[in-house]
Amino acid sequence: MNTAERAWRIGLDFGGVLPRAHAAVTAPGDWNPLSLKGVRQLGEVVLDELALTGLTLTAPPPSVERSVESCSAAVQELSGRGVASVHAEPDPLQVTSVRRRRFGRQTYEQLTYEHDPALPESLTAEGFGGPATAVVHLCRTGDDRRPWLVWVHGAGQGSPTDLLVSRARRIQDELGFNVALPVQPGCGVRSDAWPAYPSMDPLANVAGLMRVVSEVRAVVRWLRPQASAIAVSGVSMGSPVAGLVSHLEPVDAVAVYTPIFGLNAMIAAHLGRWGPSVQDTIDLLRSDVVEQVMSAVDYQSVVPSAPPERRLIVGAWHDQMAKREPALTLHERWGGELYWHQGSHVGHLFAGGVQAASERFLRTVIG
Repeated sequence: MNTAERAWRIGLDFGGVLPRAHAAVTAPGDWNPLSLKGVRQLGEVVLDELALTGLTLTAPPPSVERSVESCSAAVQELSGRGVASVHAEPDPLQVTSVRRRRFGRQTYEQLTYEHDPALPESLTAEGFGGPATAVVHLCRTGDDRRPWLVWVHGAGQGSPTDLLVSRARRIQDELGFNVALPVQPGCGVRSDAWPAYPSMDPLANVAGLMRVVSEVRAVVRWLRPQASAIAVSGVSMGSPVAGLVSHLEPVDAVAVYTPIFGLNAMIAAHLGRWGPSVQDTIDLLRSDVVEQVMSAVDYQSVVPSAPPERRLIVGAWHDQMAKREPALTLHERWGGELYWHQGSHVGHLFAGGVQAASERFLRTVIG
């Protein structure tokens, strides 16, 4: 794709933000443009559309990273084995460094540790295995045993601004939790470090998800002796991480916000903005072979260790990124509480109703 065509595509997509947003909110037939709720819904969906355009079209144009045939070894090793059997037990977390940081009025610690997720042989052979420097941000008070919330961010996050998005300070001060915020590979403060994640390579995405699941499991195990209870939550791209960790580790509660079906499927769903030149990449990400490999990280096929009354799923009714279906499907499998935000994927992060539902959920952990 040449520069002129790319500029045309970006301009065309930005120009379609408002029409697409309007079409999305009017489709259900109950939108009132004269109400404050209606104006807010339209504004939130515009934010989704802007975010999708920014995340998709400001990156380099996608190219086919591999063939379907090159996934065959991973299919043979991973397909049909189930989630638990393909995820290795994580090594104990050995702290490399702890640095005290400040973000605005919030103080926190940036903890680093070297971690090797012991990926399956087929993924290691592709160059995705080996140790990497993992990072987790900690907001903790004193040395006494307190409940911990492990909060896993979504795409485009992983920086200290997560302290604001997660409302870590309020959760600390008002609810009495300590908060751990793992940084996913390739994101935020790890964006310049190996490995790159997420990407257009479906095997790299499976390996990256298995890596972060192993890293977060190591964090959970490290926290357990100092925790009176552990809750795990994940936002968008963090939802599979929270779901898998809560299945593989004993935790007291789990929450997912605007959950996705799977990373490869979500990327494929929005690549069409680049036009027909990327159809080969879309076909690869949606192929049956890639779906078989994704069974190793299919969090919707398993149930959490937390009891149903401590499972929260937050969906967004006008979600333009993940859509409604993942929340509905997950609720059928998990049970628990399904809370609907009447806005968008991005908008749920700032919604008072979502905040209230989250705090009710966390209070069940501490009784």
